[in-house]
Amino acid sequence: MSLYLIAEIGINHNGSLDIAKQLIDAAANAGFDAVKFQKRTIDKVYTKEFLDSPRESSWGTTQRDQKMGLEFGHEQYQEIDRYCKEKSIAWSASAWDVDAQHFIRDFDVVFNKVASAMLGHKPLLCEIAAEGKKTFISTGMATLDEIDEVVNQFRQANCPIELMHCNSTYPMKDEDANLLCIPMLKARYDSDVGYSGHESSLIKVCVSAVALGATSLERHITLDRAMYGSDQAASIEANALRNFVETVRKVPLLVGTGIKEITAAELAVRKKLRVQVDG
Repeated sequence: MSLYLIAEIGINHNGSLDIAKQLIDAAANAGFDAVKFQKRTIDKVYTKEFLDSPRESSWGTTQRDQKMGLEFGHEQYQEIDRYCKEKSIAWSASAWDVDAQHFIRDFDVVFNKVASAMLGHKPLLCEIAAEGKKTFISTGMATLDEIDEVVNQFRQANCPIELMHCNSTYPMKDEDANLLCIPMLKARYDSDVGYSGHESSLIKVCVSAVALGATSLERHITLDRAMYGSDQAASIEANALRNFVETVRKVPLLVGTGIKEITAAELAVRKKLRVQVDG
């Protein structure tokens, strides 16, 4: 199975459709399979008290101003949908509430995504599973019992899934990656397992994840790590994406089959150098 690569734009567009398009361009040109955004219905995800509380940002002086400033509406997503089709790259968005999932559903995206923070949101999980569409499920911040419950829910709904091993720290320390969870999750759930990374290092963790059997990778991308936003420091900059894709796509070839055999090239060397002394 080929490696499926998702470039997580999330809210790194900072409310700018132009930045979103630049990131779509970068992902498409580098060879990613898809880009992904995040969608929230602000008044459903956050309390009025929180939204009315103070927060200084370029969008205003309250939390509401900041959250709304980062949120794309229907017109922007129509343009994202059109632009991704023009660039021949798939797109999706992870919903943080039921209304947001209904919003995403209108665009007939190619896959759904459950963020780690949503593993306990039963109504949202029910909505997503009912669609019966391939769903990537991140497993950060979750116990095995909690993952068991989510997997069972999706399987009872006959909804195909792919788990994604994840450590939900931003940025994640490399030593917290715990990548042996990838083969563990594969064996426990008899499922494909990918890796969703938030590390600040560019490539070594993802290469190791693929070597351990990850079937998909999701990494945040940005134009500049110094840009405004909590996810920027855990992202790969656009100018490094092509090298990232070329490197991780080579890993399955390097890992090989695990079958010990003499290759044709090695056989020629064997004929010259092999020493055979019996007795």
